[in-house]
Amino acid sequence: MKKNGYLFNAVLLTATSLILRAAGMVFRVVVAGQVGAEGMGLHQLIFTVYQLFVTLATAGVPIAATRLVTEELAANRPGAAAGALRRTVLLGLCLGLAGALVQAGFAGVMSRWWLGDLRAAPSLRILAPSLPFMAMAAALRGYFLARRRAAPNAVSQLFEQALRIWVVLELLKYALPHGIGWACAAMCVGNTVSEAASCLLMALCTARDLRRMRGGAPTARPDNISHRLYEIVWPISAGRLLSSALRTAENVMVPACLTIACASRAVALEQYGALKGMAMPVVFFPFSLLGTLATLLTPEITEAHLKGHERTLRRLVGRVIVITNLISILLGGLFTLLAHPLGIALYQSEEIGLYLAVLGPLMPLMYLESMVDGILKGLNEQMASFKYSVWDSALRIGLIAFLVPQTGMWGFLGVMVFSNLLTSLLNFRRLLVVTEMKLQLWRWFTGPALCAAACCAAARKWVWPLAEQQPAWVLIGVVAAAVTAGYLLLVLVCGILRPDDLRKVKNSAGSK
Repeated sequence: MKKNGYLFNAVLLTATSLILRAAGMVFRVVVAGQVGAEGMGLHQLIFTVYQLFVTLATAGVPIAATRLVTEELAANRPGAAAGALRRTVLLGLCLGLAGALVQAGFAGVMSRWWLGDLRAAPSLRILAPSLPFMAMAAALRGYFLARRRAAPNAVSQLFEQALRIWVVLELLKYALPHGIGWACAAMCVGNTVSEAASCLLMALCTARDLRRMRGGAPTARPDNISHRLYEIVWPISAGRLLSSALRTAENVMVPACLTIACASRAVALEQYGALKGMAMPVVFFPFSLLGTLATLLTPEITEAHLKGHERTLRRLVGRVIVITNLISILLGGLFTLLAHPLGIALYQSEEIGLYLAVLGPLMPLMYLESMVDGILKGLNEQMASFKYSVWDSALRIGLIAFLVPQTGMWGFLGVMVFSNLLTSLLNFRRLLVVTEMKLQLWRWFTGPALCAAACCAAARKWVWPLAEQQPAWVLIGVVAAAVTAGYLLLVLVCGILRPDDLRKVKNSAGSK
């Protein structure tokens, strides 16, 4: 891929991701102000079950599309690449239809016996038709990722988010007077309509790109495509489905255990909604900066691995680790330092600020785990990720059942700390083993952490008092700007961030 194309994709994906997350964050704040913490808690529970069926419909599909199309294009077989895409889209359609039928048919049973709230049943039925569209769109997005074309994915996602926000805000006007259940159903209508429209837009973009790609090239039958497709999809699907089922069980258990701790279902849903539906999205909001990096480098890492370019692979992986830790450690320090002002500015809630203060130090672990998990899948190490995920979920379920009924939300936060530490260390260790990379403790972890701690401490002592009497957003902006400027200066001076980290890695063969 040409350098200018690479930079264009980077800029486009970063801008798109930031716009989507910013719009989603503002949208969530507006909706939370209308439906309240209890409504957000019920909505989060509904999506806990929905995500299980999303996993059934989509797990492995985008990765399969990306890998198969990348392999066929690398072998200069555009006709075979188109055939691989068709097979992947068809598989996604079948999986999506199966998930939709099961979710719609058992919505009442799941609402009564899993969620303990019959208000969830209409929303689950409304969400079911979105699954086939979501699965097909996932395959098409994987195709464009392999083609190193960011524009179709960006346009479809912006269109999808805009349509979802418009539909939900319009429907909430009529649904809110009828209660929380109707409000959640309105939000689900917006999700289904936007997923269907986005899939149709992606299909149009794909048809046009296929005509351009094949233009005159001889058509070739994909080599063993079904076997290769299932080799990729089934292990990932089985792993993610089991992990998703365990995570669904966990998310259903948390409100039930909180109900025991606080002796009120409504209070339990409020606490659960405040953490999962309001605080956690804020914590993952800046991940768009790193999500772009992962999206762009996944095909590069996969290609280097397939061609045996070990030195290129290690440089790419090292770059991901450095940039991920530099950004996430800075963000973790900022969120910990500014937790209370953020809670007040976003939700007028000190409780949200408390959750952000606890989650802030976990951000580097969460972000690193997400990035490393994606890299391992690109290196065909999905079984290792699956094994660690199962261990983690089983431990979390046991700890939640034991701790949360006695200790309430603090017990659940403790479980989150333990879980993120365990899974991030296991995945990171596996990455080092597979790539035969040496641990760079200072550059990857200790150096950025000390730089962030020094800048946050200095800002709290000297910058905070200057803006303390200003509105919360002014205080947040001033302190964040001061910490970020000082941090960037320190990591450059200390040699933690180097010019090579910002350049495109040249794909060369190189020995181990």
